[in-house]
Parts: sequence; C-alpha cells; structure tokens
Amino acid sequence: MAAETDTKGLPVDALDEGAARAEWVRIAARVARANTAYHGEDAPEISDAKYDALKRRLQAIEARFPDLAGADSPTRQVGTAPSETFAKTRHAVRMLSLENAFTAEDIAEFDDRIRRYLNLGPDAPLTYTAEPKIDGLSLSLRYEGGRLTLAATRGDGETGEVVTANARTIADIPKTLTGAPEVLEVRGEVYMSHADFAALNERQAAKGAKTFANPRNAAAGSLRQLDAAITAARPLRFFAYAWGEFSAPLAATQMGAVERLAALGFQTNPLTTLCDGPAELLAVYTRIEQMRATLGYDIDGVVYKVNDLELQRRLGFRSTTPRWAIAHKFPAELAWTRLEAIDIQVGRTGALSPVARLVPVTVGGVVVSNATLHNEDYIAGRSASGEVIRDGKDIRIGDWVQVYRAGDVIPKIADVDLAERPAEAVPYVFPVTCPECGSDALREEGDAVRRCTGGLICPAQAVEKLKHFVSRGAFDIEGLGAKQIEMFFADPLLPIREPADIFSLEARDAGNLTKLKNRDGFGDKSAKNLFQAIEEKRKIPLNRLIFALGIRHVGDTSAALLARHYGSWPAFEGAMTAANVGEGPEWAEFMAIDGVGAVLAASVVNAFHQAAERASIDRLVAELDVQDVAKPRTEGSPVAGKTVVFTGTLEKMTRAEAKARAEALGAKVAGSVSVKTDLVVAGPGAGSKAKDAERLGVELIDEDAWLRLIGG
Repeated sequence: MAAETDTKGLPVDALDEGAARAEWVRIAARVARANTAYHGEDAPEISDAKYDALKRRLQAIEARFPDLAGADSPTRQVGTAPSETFAKTRHAVRMLSLENAFTAEDIAEFDDRIRRYLNLGPDAPLTYTAEPKIDGLSLSLRYEGGRLTLAATRGDGETGEVVTANARTIADIPKTLTGAPEVLEVRGEVYMSHADFAALNERQAAKGAKTFANPRNAAAGSLRQLDAAITAARPLRFFAYAWGEFSAPLAATQMGAVERLAALGFQTNPLTTLCDGPAELLAVYTRIEQMRATLGYDIDGVVYKVNDLELQRRLGFRSTTPRWAIAHKFPAELAWTRLEAIDIQVGRTGALSPVARLVPVTVGGVVVSNATLHNEDYIAGRSASGEVIRDGKDIRIGDWVQVYRAGDVIPKIADVDLAERPAEAVPYVFPVTCPECGSDALREEGDAVRRCTGGLICPAQAVEKLKHFVSRGAFDIEGLGAKQIEMFFADPLLPIREPADIFSLEARDAGNLTKLKNRDGFGDKSAKNLFQAIEEKRKIPLNRLIFALGIRHVGDTSAALLARHYGSWPAFEGAMTAANVGEGPEWAEFMAIDGVGAVLAASVVNAFHQAAERASIDRLVAELDVQDVAKPRTEGSPVAGKTVVFTGTLEKMTRAEAKARAEALGAKVAGSVSVKTDLVVAGPGAGSKAKDAERLGVELIDEDAWLRLIGG
C-alpha cells in the first residue's frame, strides 16, 4: 500500500530536508484529520491501509530527519482529543495504540526484537497470546469495591470521554464484580454483530432515520450518545481483553488474566490462543483469517502479546505503543462486481475525482455500490509517474472489476478481468471541462489531479468550500452542517453562496416574507438557535479563520503555524498582500517559517492575489472579530531559539501544556534527541532519550528545574 501515500514516489533517501519537511507537514495534517474523523467523529475518511501507509511514510521521514519527530507528530499520538460534548476524565494508566505488522517477516522481527531487548537467546522459551483484533470502540471500565464507577472512551490516550451511564446499558458489561481487586480497570472493545447491525439499519430506514455505513460506526455512534436511552436501544456488545490500574494483579500471565476476567463475568474472545513462537502465531493468524467471514462480527487482524506479565513490565512502552504487543493486520478484502458508470465529483479545491458506480456487492460485511478511481491515470492503467499498474489494463464502463477494502468505508478497484469485458466497452475519456460549471479542467505539471478553473463561479467548489468553512476544525457552527449548507446554497430567498453570507443571514431573514422558521427542518426555536450560534462565532481565533478559508494545502496544523508566526489578522493579511511568489522580503519571511514549504506558501499568496477570492475574504473578515494569537515571547526568555525535548512522565503539567509553554517562550519542541538538541527535560520513567542526552552531552534536567528555568 506504499503507493497510496501523498508522495510522488520519491524514496525518503532522495528527499532533501526542505522537501522532507514540506511533505511531513502535508502528510501529518492528513493523518491528524483522519484521526479526528475516525476517533472523534465516528466517520472514517480514508482506508485503514492508506492510513497505515501514510504513517509509515511519516515514520520513514522522521527516521531520516529526527528533528521532525516532535511530540505533536501523529506518529507519537493516540486517537484524537476527546469531544467537548462529554465530560472528561484522565486515565490513571494511558490507553495506547498498537504497532502494526503486515507480513510474516514483520512478525519474525517482532520476536527477534523482544528477544534482543530481554537478552534471550533464539532457543529460550517465549510464549505469546494471539486474539482477534475487534473493529470497534475502545472502552475503559473502572470498578471500585466491585462496583462500576466510571466508563470512559480512549480519547487521546491520556484523557477520555465519560460515558458511564451509556456503558451501564450494555448487557455484556457487569455492573458489579465478586472477588475482584478493590480497584480494577477493565479494558476492551465495544462492537456490534453483523446480524444486529443489519436489524438496526432496517429499523432506522423504516422510520426514516439515518442508517450506518458499517458496524464500527454504528457501535461508536451508539456509545457516544448524550441520551443513554438511545444507547440502551442499540444492540451493543463488549469483549474484555486488557486492564489499566489495579490494586492487585489478576494473574501472572496474559492468558491467566484473560481467564480471570472471564471468571469475573466478562465476555472474552474464545479464539484467544497460547502460542510458542512466530510459527504458531502465523498458524493462528491463518486460521482466524479463514474464519473471518463466519465470526458474525468485524475484525481487522490478530493481536499478539507476550504472555508473561513480568516480561511485559520489563519491555515497557514507547511513546504511543507497548513493546510487548503488535497487531498483525489483514490484507484488504476482495470481491468482484460489474462497473455500471463512472461519475465525476468536484471538490472544494476544484479536483475532479472519478467515482465508480457498481452493481452492489458485499465486501467484508459491508454492501459496496461506489468505489474511488483515484484519477485519470489510475483509470488508464498507469501511476501518476507513468509506471504501469494492473499490467497496463485500463478500466472501462461495463468491466468486471475486483473491489477491495481494508476495514474502511472507501473501497477501491484493484483489478479488471479482461475475459469478462463486453465487446462494446470503449476506453474512458476523462473530461477536460468541469461537469458542474463548464470551465476548463486543467492538470498542472507534476499533479496527478485535474482541477476545475472556475473557482467561486463553480457551484460544486462553492458548496464544498462552505461545508469546509463550517466544519468542526473551522468555524464549527452548531446547527449549520453539510446538509443545511446544501439547502441554503439552493435557497433563492435566503441564499448562502459564500462565507460572509452566513453572518448576514439573520439580518436578511428579518426582511424576508418567508422566514427561516417556515423552512423545512426549522421552527421558531431552531431558527433563533441558529442565529445565536452564528453570532457566537463572529469572534474567532486567527488559526481557525486561516484554516476555514479552505486554501489548498493549508490544514489545521499549517494554519496554526501561520497564526503563531504572524500573530494577528492585519499582520497576516498585510504580509500576504505584499508577498510575491518566489521573490521579495515578505516571501523570504514566509519561507523561513519552520514547517512551511514553497507549495503551501505559493498557494496562500495566490489566494490573496486572486481578485474574486480576495474580495470574498475581505467581505467575510468585515463581519468578524478575529482574535490575535500570541507570538512567542522571546525577549528575555531563557529558552528562546533552543530545541527542547520532554521525556518520561511530567507530574505538574501535561505534555501538551509543557509544549505550549515552551513554544510560547520561543523554544522549539522536538520529539527525539540529536546533536541539535539544547535541553532534555526528564520526568519519571525517562528511558532512551535520557540516555541519548547523556551520550551526546546534552543538558539534562528534571521538571522542577525546568519550571525554575522558565519562571514557574
């Protein structure tokens, strides 16, 4: 799946530092957005396979350029920030993710790595457990005195969402335990069976309610409800397989602890198996993969764990994953069906994206009727760099095609059976004009995508830009989502055609004979609530405004970089107005921002120099109170310009707080120690980074000394 990354195929070794940094920023933003969509919104936007490929590319870049591997890197984060909708709780023991493996060689390396770490010879006994990897939502259950006192989602691994009332409605979760330790946190996965999922969707469709794309989304959405009665009406299940804090150990081994959980009344997976070495692990993997279609619930791999809990303790953890466990992921699932049509969709940046319309087919328990075709090169049987794919077979309407998915909701076409190709099938001709507005659709040199040149006159781009504008990471206006944007865009009396129109909606409604409260989906109260929600968003932080503009290549991470550098809208707007691509002091200042590359910079500058887009931006800003973002306070700062690394457990502040304080004082926070590191702040549990600091002669201090250094 490496070909699915954002790269143009260049090996990491061929990238210079500037190109690597620009690519890192771009991919990091995509991975961060994917984390939010999957963990925070229960609506995955990219496949597991593509997500894994993007993270592997990031890891490869960071291995060559360690300074990029900061604490904010997606490779060092778990899940996403918990929703503001729910109460929060800090996990007593972090809920981590798992390292992924994809081949038998990966599993052999996993075993070798553990043996080297533990100084065990190749013939020394070392057993593992193997269990199905459930495709659901992670949940932690805290019992005190045998009573369930708290249930929380994983969140970002350190802080989760409190869903205790909802968890109490799940039949598989005991409300009380007999014979358990005084304090015990049981962890596992909330999921939904295939049969229950199908029945739920039938009930939803019958009453005209939203149906779910797959069991994982249904389970996650059902658990994360503000009304526990809704959760109670959903057929949720729970498998227990791990633990967090405890006052007394459950057993001496992983298998023994799982058996103890079963004895306490939890459902545990009956396919959990004790294995002696990689060969037996792979045998169990093959057996479970063959059983996958008959299990009745979704799994996306097999998890291997060192069985001896004392060895688990010695092996410990990396920043986001345990050393003693790994997830052996299944390859993408496959099915064959007929391609009925190819439609072209136009996105907010003008990209023409081909979509395959298929005779519906079930792939991995999900009914698939659409699949992405990537771009015109992919349809023609070649990569963006001109290399042959699928043995050069093109894709034609009427073809018998192989569809694959990797535990996600975005299927793809992998192959074509030429023996089944209809005689009348002809090569697909990709459009060179926009199907929405008729403008020329051009493909720039080096770009795999053809784009509409219509800009704001293209209704498809305008609608998608507006959807982005009101999305969660941007203005996040309650009551104004994608569905409402489409309605207002088409409304002849109260139209919203550009962002500024949102903030004049109430004034226009006041003089309108057909009030908003009379529209479908709105009443008097909901109309007032929408106007109030819009009014509350007139005050907006600079970084969110920059992200909301929907400028190509500008994600939330790069928007934050720009906001921190320029500090205020007048400073940012003035610099972009004065800048010329490739020349001048303003361009040089822009390019000097750590994390900004030429492609991103040119995209932003060009946006401010296009008359129609600039006029739209000016009309919007006239409606807003844009909040400044404090620039780093470098004057008199003892750490200004220095590179700082935090390691171990910080006891007086969170890692995010520590990073924010350091950056506010003009320091750069890195994720690994190198010769360029100036200072390492080590808390309890500091491991290899502290040793690296000592080896390289880097100054090493504790958290108290750090606080004294920065003034408390």
